[in-house]
This record gives sequence, C-alpha cells and structure tokens, in this order.
Amino acid sequence: MLVSMTGFSRSEYQKDNLKATVEIKSVNGKNLEIYCRLPRNMQHLEMIIRELIKNKVSRGSINVNINFENLDLSKTLMFNQDKAIAVMESLKELKNSLKIKDSIKLDQLMKFSEFFTESEDEGDEKLELHVIRQLMNQALINLNKMRMNEGKNIEKDIFNRVKKIQKIVDKVRALGLDKIPQEREKFRQKVAQLFEGDEIDEQRMYLEMVLLADKLDISEECVRLESHFNLFYNSLKEKDSVGRKINFLLQEMNREINTIGSKANDSEISSLVITVKEEIERIREQIQNIE
Repeated sequence: MLVSMTGFSRSEYQKDNLKATVEIKSVNGKNLEIYCRLPRNMQHLEMIIRELIKNKVSRGSINVNINFENLDLSKTLMFNQDKAIAVMESLKELKNSLKIKDSIKLDQLMKFSEFFTESEDEGDEKLELHVIRQLMNQALINLNKMRMNEGKNIEKDIFNRVKKIQKIVDKVRALGLDKIPQEREKFRQKVAQLFEGDEIDEQRMYLEMVLLADKLDISEECVRLESHFNLFYNSLKEKDSVGRKINFLLQEMNREINTIGSKANDSEISSLVITVKEEIERIREQIQNIE
C-alpha cells in the first residue's frame, strides 16, 4: 500500500474559555523531519508532540502549528508587577545611557511581557496537555487519511505504467528471439562472401556464431525484469512504507533495460527501450512523494 508524504489537516477545540487549533502540513522528505511552532509557554511539550507524530508517520517533512487562546481575560492578563517594574527600570536606564528623550510607552513595555507574564496554574497545564493530545491525534488521523487517498491515486498510476512496461518487455523478448537467427544468417552470408571460392572453417564459423548469439541474447535480462515486476507488485500489498524499496527496484529495472539496449543491435528494440526508460523515469518522479 502506497502512502503519499503530502497532506494537510486541521483540528479545533473550543470549550468554556479555551480555544485551540492544531494544523499539520506534510511534504516530501528523505527522512522524518519535524518542525513545531508552539506558544512560548508550551515549548516544554514539544517532545510529547514529536513522539505522537513518530507513532503515526515514518517519513516526510512535518510542520506543526499549535495555537492556544484563553478567552478568560482574568487569567490571560496576569502579570507579575514587580518583574514588570524591573523591566521598566531597565528600559529607562537604557534610554538614559543612549540619551533618548522619548518616553517609554506601554505598548513598548509589552514587547517584553514574556519576562513578567505569570505562568498558568497546574490545572491549566493538565488541561492543555489533554487538549493537545486530543487535537494531535485527530489531526494525525485526518492527515493520514489524506495521505492514503493520494497514495491510492499514485499507486493506480504507477501500477498502470508498470503493466505497460511489462508488455513492452514481452515484445522486446520476442524481438530478441527473432533477432538471433536473423543475425546468424547475416553472419553466414558475410562469411561466405568474404571467403568466396576458399575453404571455410565450419567449426570456427560455428564458434563465432555462438559468441554472437550470446552477445545478442537478452533473455536473462528479461527474466530478471520479470522478477523485478513481481517484487514490485508484492511491494504494493505491503502495509509498511515501501518508497525506498520501490525506488531500488526502479534502479534495477533501469539497469536491466540499459543492458538490453546496449546488447540488441536493432532499431525497433532501441525505440522500445527508450519508451521503457521514459516510463521508469515518470514512476521515479511519483515515488519521490511516497513514504
């Protein structure tokens, strides 16, 4: 089963005086990379959020944005006045040392509110953790649904392309079998013309034809390609992430088809080889988005 690395989800919570949202965006990535954007007073929860993601996602670049809003102004506007006064005094000293005549206004002081904002009580912290877990789990479920739906579309496209490649390889195999006796007859005629009127070493000529047939034989490459196709179809049925495995199979397919192209001295086979390589490249582009 193919799962896309691209997706987006959003979950919301609003009850009593608490309003919270979680947004998760997932894009392509070689490994699992997690970037969290949290309110300043929730930075200590980042490791918990990372573990929740790791349990649901194995690969991709994940961006998490969490917003909390307490609608109870009596709690959201709790400041430590002593600390606020200390910050104000520090700003006054800085103003005097820089010889700035303008007075310090409240909006300027509030830019340093992080130094004198009161922390939430323990009950609020437990509630926030509970809400974050709830929202994260729901957002991850929705994210994976979207990733799986997109993965199904990608899987359908890739499956059809591999079937197309398989049919082309069957045609190449048939052309390769026809090519050997044709080349053997051409070789015999050339030798006969070259030694016309002279005695021909039939045994030597037979050995040369065997070597030529071995050089033109592409059956082994076709057999290995058929094995890769079977592994590919089996990979689509696996539940684990298979992006890297399929990418490796594509590399092997490309290697075999390149060998066929170099061995088969035939314009029709060469044209079919080019078509297969184009399809493999299109599949490879799709696989870059698979987990």
